[in-house]
Amino acid sequence: MRSRPVVVIGAGIGGLVAALELAARGLDVLVVERAGAPGGKLRTVQAGGAGVDSGPTVFTLRPVFEEIFAACGERLDAHLTLQPLERLARHAWGARDRLDLFADAERSADAIGALAGPAEAAGYLALCARARRIYGTLEHRFIRAQRPSLLSLSFGHGPGGLLDVMRLSPYTRLWRALGQHFRDPRLRQLFGRYATYSGCSPFRAPATLMLIAHVEQQGVWAVEGGMQRIAAVLAELAAVRGARFRYGTTVEEVLVEGGRATGVRLADGERIAADAVVVNADVAALGGGLLGAQAARAAPRAQLATRTMSALTWSMQAATEGFPLLRHNVFFSDDYPAEFDAVFRRRVLPAAPTVYVCAQDRDAGEGAAPGGPERLFCLVNAPSNGDSHPFSAAEIRQCEERTFSQLDRCGLQVRPCPDSTVITTPADFDRMFPGRGGALYGPALHDPFASFRRSGARSRIPGLYLAGGSTHPGPGVPMAALSGRLAASSLLADLPSTGLSRLAATPGGMSTHSATMGSTG
Repeated sequence: MRSRPVVVIGAGIGGLVAALELAARGLDVLVVERAGAPGGKLRTVQAGGAGVDSGPTVFTLRPVFEEIFAACGERLDAHLTLQPLERLARHAWGARDRLDLFADAERSADAIGALAGPAEAAGYLALCARARRIYGTLEHRFIRAQRPSLLSLSFGHGPGGLLDVMRLSPYTRLWRALGQHFRDPRLRQLFGRYATYSGCSPFRAPATLMLIAHVEQQGVWAVEGGMQRIAAVLAELAAVRGARFRYGTTVEEVLVEGGRATGVRLADGERIAADAVVVNADVAALGGGLLGAQAARAAPRAQLATRTMSALTWSMQAATEGFPLLRHNVFFSDDYPAEFDAVFRRRVLPAAPTVYVCAQDRDAGEGAAPGGPERLFCLVNAPSNGDSHPFSAAEIRQCEERTFSQLDRCGLQVRPCPDSTVITTPADFDRMFPGRGGALYGPALHDPFASFRRSGARSRIPGLYLAGGSTHPGPGVPMAALSGRLAASSLLADLPSTGLSRLAATPGGMSTHSATMGSTG
């Protein structure tokens, strides 16, 4: 028996997947999480006695999770009940201009044609084809690769590799690329929203992000029991395979001796020796010295200019009327450039925000109203300056008035109860997920090479591995899950140098192929 475990700091999705895959291979794993439950940004907020999903609200790229479950001898559908969404989202620009997108691209094209004409419908289908090509190029060469570079992406896959990369439009801004498909500004605004899935501005993010159109067409699901159910199941499976969890426990320092990670020191002074450490936190927390001065060299120090967006959110129970909500709804600002100028340049709350509303009691079909108050999660984009400018009560109140006025302008009246509403600000997000001022998506993709500068699974310190949405391959629940797989496979590949001995897979455990997935996982 080994006396020293692998310590995983943080029970977000990346840390949970790493813990599960390492435990399934027979390693002794200890997960240390300062919150009282697993999930990280997959969090549930109690509002008026009801649990409201108040982080990521959509489940995509189901095959990623099917692989994770299969790698430890389980079936996804045996543990999670997923309801496919026929209508992905409802979008509104006013009381009359509305558009639903569907899982079926042809139905979406028909809806776009009815709103904006046949030329725009054809532009949408061309966008879908372009998104499919981009995703096909990047899935194995970049997204699933351990440490991709522009050189390996361009020249590591035969003579056609460079041509494939140029077809990605890496030097074209998303907003400009969308102009090649749509003349209607509403549609450029709608599909420009894909940049915000990575916390970026559509006016500065690369056209590559249009691949999200293809991801959504592969399916969007609602998770029965809420998104945090994903984290709970991963933690349960890891525990069955021997992983131990310590919640309500804060790591103050990653211990480094002889140039390698050797354990952690907790807030109460306890020191835990470890054969390896996996950090599932924003890498800016490491680079900024929040996990100790010695561990700070494991990652670069984050610059203010590279921060992605934060958010101002309302988790609530409220009565609604007037607008036929689906599960996912977006109410667009009438001044999109000003919204992103406020967030990224002036670093203030936008005067005319775009509002996302997740109506969690609406079914996965037509979104029938539940009757009476319903659970709502409302979000507007905000600057990530929670570490330097906690917004005042007056600023938050003014933004709230603008937010719900925007909903009213689009026909939705929301009647929240103050005692059933919980507001979360960038300063709150910075306290929960420190290191980047409340930024929720890691470093921004506002230049063509930003994706290649993300930290990989192996840090600059031997024995210290990285996972989470701020590392490669990027933000979002499936990408964070892949980062956990990459961290686990890197650690397993380094077993001889860590001093850990290779163990045979436990019954139902990972195969060698699955455990070492890199570009082929």
